[in-house]
Amino acid sequence: MLLLAMLIIPGITACGTKNSQEKEGQQGKEAEEKPEESGGSESTEEKTKESGGSESAEEKPKESGGSESAEEKPKESGGSESTEEKTKESGGSESTEEKTKESGGNEPAAESSEETEIQVFLAASLNRVIEELAKEYQQTHPEVSIACNADSSGTLVTQIEEGYECDIFFSAAQKQMDQLEEDGLLVEGTRNDVVNNQVVVVAGKGSGTAVKGLENLGDAQSIALAGGSVPAGRYTRLALMNLGILEQTEDPSSITTVQVQKALGGVEISEQDNVSKVLLAVAEGSCEVGTVYYSDTYGYEEELEILQTVSSDLTGAVIYPIAQVANPEADEAQSAAARDFISFILSDKAKEIFEKYYFDTSVM
Repeated sequence: MLLLAMLIIPGITACGTKNSQEKEGQQGKEAEEKPEESGGSESTEEKTKESGGSESAEEKPKESGGSESAEEKPKESGGSESTEEKTKESGGSESTEEKTKESGGNEPAAESSEETEIQVFLAASLNRVIEELAKEYQQTHPEVSIACNADSSGTLVTQIEEGYECDIFFSAAQKQMDQLEEDGLLVEGTRNDVVNNQVVVVAGKGSGTAVKGLENLGDAQSIALAGGSVPAGRYTRLALMNLGILEQTEDPSSITTVQVQKALGGVEISEQDNVSKVLLAVAEGSCEVGTVYYSDTYGYEEELEILQTVSSDLTGAVIYPIAQVANPEADEAQSAAARDFISFILSDKAKEIFEKYYFDTSVM
C-alpha cells in the first residue's frame, strides 16, 4: 500500500497542485489507514454504496488514471464542504477529472513560471553598475533573466552586425549607436541618452609619477591606452588632438597606437581592447598611468589616484545612449521584456544607482 501511495503522489505533482508537501503527508496517511478500515476486501463499487457515493483517495486514481479524488478537491480549494455535499450541489454528475478539464487545470500556473531571457550588450565601463541594476529589476520581475555581454562598444557593434543575438545595446559613445541606427538595426523610437561620464588620467596610489595630466603624458615610463575603436581610446586621442599633441584628423579613432607613441616621444604604450583592461593594468602596476572613465574608479579609491579630470571641451560630451536592437529571433515576450528593462534604466530608481557608481545622470 505504501508503494501505491508513492505512485499517486507523482501524478498529483505533475498537475502542478499547490501545497504538494502537505497533500503528500495527507495522502500517505490515508493510503495506510483506509486499508485497515476496509480490511482490503471491498471493491470500489461496494465502498461507494456504503459511504453514500464518496470514494477514497486510494481508489479514485485507479479509475481516473491518477487524477485527484473528490475528497482532495476541497482541501485544495480551502473549502469546508464534504465530498457528499459537493456531489449533491452539483447533481453528482461531474467527476473530478471532468472539472479539471473544464477549468483548464493548472496550465496558467505553469505558464507564469516560464522564464524570458534578454541579451544586453554593454560597454565594459557599465559592467558593474548593470549588475546591480539587473538585480534591482529582477526583484519585481523574477521571470526575466538578463544575460550581459560587456566589451568595447566597437567590438559589440561588430558582433551585432555579424548577427549575434542581441536585444539591447548600451554604448559608451554616440558613434557606435549612430552606426547601428544607420544600418537599420535599432527598433525605432527606443533610443535614449542615459548618462554622462568624464575621461580621467590615473596612476597607482603612491606611484610617484611625474605625470600631471595629458599635457605631460609623455613623461610616464609606461602608459595603458585603449585602442582607437574603443570610445575611451577615441576620447583620449581627440583630447590629445585638441591639445596639439596629435595631428588633426577627421576621425580620431583612426590614429594608431604607434602614432600616439611617436607623438609622445616614444614612451612605452600597452594597447588594451577595452577600458576595464586599462584600469586593471594601472591598478595592478603593469603600467604607470592610463586613461579611463571617472566611473571606472568606483571601488578603486584605495588603489588609484586621479591625476586629471579631462575637460569635456577637449573630449567632447561622453554620453552613453541605449536602444533596443531589432532581434529577429525574439518572441513577443522577449521583445516586451527588453522594452520594459529600458524603461527601468531610465527610471528615477536607476538614476540613484548610476550616481552611486559616479555617473552623471543630468542627461536623462
